[in-house]
Amino acid sequence: MLQKLLVFCLISLCITTAKAQAGFDTIPPYKKDNRMPAFKIMKTDNTWFSKDQLPNRDYTVIIYFAPDCGHCQHELKEIIKNIDKLKNINFVWVSFKSMPEITEFYVKYNISKYPNMVMGRDLDYKLPSFYRVKFTPFVAVYDKKALFLKAFEGGAEMKELFPVLKVN
Repeated sequence: MLQKLLVFCLISLCITTAKAQAGFDTIPPYKKDNRMPAFKIMKTDNTWFSKDQLPNRDYTVIIYFAPDCGHCQHELKEIIKNIDKLKNINFVWVSFKSMPEITEFYVKYNISKYPNMVMGRDLDYKLPSFYRVKFTPFVAVYDKKALFLKAFEGGAEMKELFPVLKVN
């Protein structure tokens, strides 16, 4: 009798798990809602920065990154190299790594020198959930009205990013 009960429970568990898996939405939220997500990040100076504080610029690029990621470092170097063409674009660099790691990255690349860049930590882990980030850097581009234009799931080369941002 105990053996039959155990088998019944095991089968029930398998059916419940299968139903739960079948109900998982495979489409990331950013592909369903074209509005920029609300976010709140802790900057390296321990102040908060949110979507509502974004300066009025032509575009906003949200980059989910890891300070120790070689591709993320390359992405930043390319943006800095082309910063004169990108001055009217907000760059929001967001990471899940520790604040000391983010701060080291911030200082190493002298981010404070660029008024159109902000960098910090997503303490609530909202952005990686919204974008379902699998690789860093993850780049999402929004227009002046905070409407989604394009995502680059493995980072964006400037030749890919410039046309979206209408940069020559």
